[in-house]
Amino acid sequence: MPAKITRRSFMKIGVAISTSSMFGSRFFTKLVYGKGKVDISVVKGEDYFENTIKAVEQLGGMKRFVPKDSRVAILANPQRNNPGAFTKPEVVGAIVRMCKQVGAKEINCISLLPQQNWENTGLLKAVKAEGGNVVLVDRQDDSQFIEKDIPKGIALKKASIMKEFYQYDVFIDVPITKDHAGNKFTGTMKNLMGLNSSKSNRTFHKQDWKTDVDAITHLDQCIADLNTIIKPDLCIVDATEFIITNGPFGPGELIKPQKVIAGTDRVAIDAYCCTLWGLKAEDIIMINKAKEHGLGEVNLKKIRIEEINDESIR
Repeated sequence: MPAKITRRSFMKIGVAISTSSMFGSRFFTKLVYGKGKVDISVVKGEDYFENTIKAVEQLGGMKRFVPKDSRVAILANPQRNNPGAFTKPEVVGAIVRMCKQVGAKEINCISLLPQQNWENTGLLKAVKAEGGNVVLVDRQDDSQFIEKDIPKGIALKKASIMKEFYQYDVFIDVPITKDHAGNKFTGTMKNLMGLNSSKSNRTFHKQDWKTDVDAITHLDQCIADLNTIIKPDLCIVDATEFIITNGPFGPGELIKPQKVIAGTDRVAIDAYCCTLWGLKAEDIIMINKAKEHGLGEVNLKKIRIEEINDESIR
């Protein structure tokens, strides 16, 4: 006799297979965790371009985030061309296409990194192929930045943010989740350091920031503080493949979850991404500091996660 599954145990597990369909040689299942509106959308599969589109569709589509005739800024991560150290071109390309389809007037990837990084990672080609542009800002030119107060800052009281950033109506944060030499974890919140001047970023790093607990705590607090004055309209995380050692530049040990994650709660998304490689969100100081600032929910049991698994039939 099969074991009886009570409503209580079902809700505790929080998983329901809500869809299952065949499309030619592809099989899709949807797993739903929690109740209420979708907080985190996850799509797993080998087609990273399509994963990105599906992830945003589960949230209501790009039209929910990008008004017609708006100017869109995308912050991707072209840090190095080592595998698992940069945002995939397919992910960024899909975002540009979706923005264009809903009528965005201008779509730019803004960056402090040189064009060579964008070329070597294939990101420049992908962005231009979909009708977007890459706007590069000289990180050494102080005139390209504007100093902003951080009223809620604990470790970080001021930051120098690129002026270009403030020219846009919509901001989409597109990091790759991966290892980091200091605080161990890179995700949506740490990616915002890509808007900061080099001079400003240096204040994040105290001596021995890779090994000293106090220095790591300072780094993480600065990241959380920075996030109090910048809020992405949408976060889309590349977790297709990423390094779990020797970050943030690599090369390092790779894992391949083949997932794209989308949502608006940075804390919850980063907490979810931690689970992909065996980390606990409560062990990442940055995530806890962001929770203390009221930036989002760290307890994944309190949010709704919808995950589509795309299984190709060979």
